[in-house]
Amino acid sequence: MPEFYPNNFGGLPPEASSLASSRFVILPLPYEATTSYGKGTKLGPRAIIEASRNMELFDEEVGFEASGAGIHTTEDLYFHDAAPAAMVGTVREAVSHYLAQGKFVISLGGEHSLTWPAFDAHRAAHGEIGIVQIDAHADLRDTYEGTPFNHACVMRRVVEASAGTAQLGIRSLSREEADFLKEKGTWPVLWARECQEGEAWMDRALSGLPEKVYLTVDLDGFDPSLVPCTGTPEPGGLGWYPVLKFIRRLCRERRVVGADLMELAPDRIHFSADFLAARLAYKIIAYVQEAERNGR
Repeated sequence: MPEFYPNNFGGLPPEASSLASSRFVILPLPYEATTSYGKGTKLGPRAIIEASRNMELFDEEVGFEASGAGIHTTEDLYFHDAAPAAMVGTVREAVSHYLAQGKFVISLGGEHSLTWPAFDAHRAAHGEIGIVQIDAHADLRDTYEGTPFNHACVMRRVVEASAGTAQLGIRSLSREEADFLKEKGTWPVLWARECQEGEAWMDRALSGLPEKVYLTVDLDGFDPSLVPCTGTPEPGGLGWYPVLKFIRRLCRERRVVGADLMELAPDRIHFSADFLAARLAYKIIAYVQEAERNGR
């Protein structure tokens, strides 16, 4: 093994990480302006990248090194204006830049508000797409703290534009959100308590999705015993292997066109959360490649 690991996702050498030769792009989005409890999500992207430099690159599940397709890590996106409305334009432009080059973009946040412009950029590039949200929170408020682009509003923006939605692991929502779901919610909401056993919940989640799907993972969707380092942890979350099994099925049964991982708020004690996020990003890369090799 080399003595020096480059400061990019996976610690990859230039021939495996240049933009020109890479199928996948890791886009760090160190943005945090509307978090409402724990802070520090702007440090999440770098913590994930740092952890990834210490991963083994062979994936025993798919049987190959997913890094072989090339993974390019961009510089941290610079936000010259931290206002939520300005953030939307900045992220949409950055994601669109790499999609126009035919790249598969995985955005690393940062707060969950970043998902709306990332999703919208993918919608512009791919046409009608659906979304799968893994999250503890519904994020369906219309506005919060004076802006429709708050992290608590991100899925309200997305469902208005999505061709199909599935929300997984939800276990916290407001009365406003519950009323909205009762009135407008035509998509499956899989409560965390329903996602603990079997695969029936996976069937329900997949049933309403179109062919092309974007995946967003708020890391608080996992149980806090796995990811304690997040802005608003909620008890009773999802486990590692059920999430992997679902994402692998998603990639096999739909065409996943992009993804993001949001809301890691790293500390210097629970490094396992950083590694979980890094490994999850790499698993997504592996599953997408596996599906493409099988003709998806």
